[in-house]
Amino acid sequence: MMRKFSLMLLGAAAGAALTLVATQPRLLALGSSAKAAAADTYRQLNLFGDVFERVRADYVEKPDDGKLVETAINGMLSGLDPHSSYMDSKSFRDMQVQTRGEFGGLGIEVTMEDGLIKVVSPIDETPAAKAGVMANDIITKLDDDQVQGLTLNQAVEKMRGPVNTKIKLTIMRKGQDKPIEVSITRDIIRVRSVRSNTDGDDVGYIKLTQFNEQTTEGLKKAITDIQGKINDTKLKGYVLDLRNNPGGLLDQAISVSDAFLEKGEIVSTRGRNAEETQRFNAHAGDLTHHKPLIVLINGGSASASEIVAGALQDHKRATVLGTRSFGKGSVQTIIPLGSGNGALRLTTARYYTPSGRSIQAKGIVPDIEVLQDVPDDLKSKTDTKGEASLRGHLKGDPGQEETGSQSYIPPDAKNDKALTMAYDLLRGVKVNSAFPPTTKSASVPNPN
Repeated sequence: MMRKFSLMLLGAAAGAALTLVATQPRLLALGSSAKAAAADTYRQLNLFGDVFERVRADYVEKPDDGKLVETAINGMLSGLDPHSSYMDSKSFRDMQVQTRGEFGGLGIEVTMEDGLIKVVSPIDETPAAKAGVMANDIITKLDDDQVQGLTLNQAVEKMRGPVNTKIKLTIMRKGQDKPIEVSITRDIIRVRSVRSNTDGDDVGYIKLTQFNEQTTEGLKKAITDIQGKINDTKLKGYVLDLRNNPGGLLDQAISVSDAFLEKGEIVSTRGRNAEETQRFNAHAGDLTHHKPLIVLINGGSASASEIVAGALQDHKRATVLGTRSFGKGSVQTIIPLGSGNGALRLTTARYYTPSGRSIQAKGIVPDIEVLQDVPDDLKSKTDTKGEASLRGHLKGDPGQEETGSQSYIPPDAKNDKALTMAYDLLRGVKVNSAFPPTTKSASVPNPN
């Protein structure tokens, strides 16, 4: 038995590897047509074996057997849909780091500039910040190794490492004639998936950048911080910004939705077989005390983001504002394949909003559409094609597929039309029939 967990639904479950030895005896209990289909499958597997041996024996250069098998597996999975794939052991480890939202490292956000690593900003209360690393510093060496020639991912991987181990950074800083050498001891770094602030003295703003294991706790802290800064009698409501959030863990999407709901279904997942259907419900306790809520989405809001937006929209708990979301309505399960063999990322279910909507290849349609003013030089780069444009995507409901939606967010909040509209609605400066959402249809029926 092997442990199975979903990239979106992270939890222990039973799973087993498919082996010919385990399945061949079942042929005796099958009908004639089923026997013929199964026998045809094994003939095709034999064909694969024949091709594999022919390539090994006769290809112009000696191939790597492991690469041949890995390429064959990738070909099989990529032929299913855009989200099923094979992860080698390194990719599997990277995925685990991403979903955990924590790792051993230094605590700096970096980018690549002219072949060198530039510090975007140190994260507060991390080893890098305490060591005096500053925004715009240029890292030229990691220990005694030159950074130039490394990719950004390679440099980041070298900076990460076991907690309590040291690394030396050589830094060029504007205004300093000589390089600065800084020795830093790695510590546990938690990815900030939640950022928050207050706008004026009456509105709370919360942005979720991804759904990892830290997201719900980050959301709770953000709400508490806002409530500590704004008196409840003055607080007019919250803006929950999910724009360009690519998604992540299903359990986090459920708990984030639950933070704003008192009861009712949040999402259901349905696999190939009816008995695999799962429904997830909210628990009593709206952390925002039923304050008005506006959710921002755009063409870059996908997967777990769409679950949250769909649940809050269906329950009439929030008004959804912006542009149509990406339309990824499927769940992927991660199946480890044993030590050193990586893992299988396999699409195993579709998810549905509380009212029974599938958003696959369509997306969440906002209650209020707001288009941004896009600079001319960016107009060709600011639309996300969406799930429906991906080759081999799971088909959505007939006639319902939609492609392309604006995903541009102005860098200056003053030019952000969607955010400005949200603030104006919460403050009553502007009026729209979609805000607040009507409560007449707030009771969401369970789908059959």
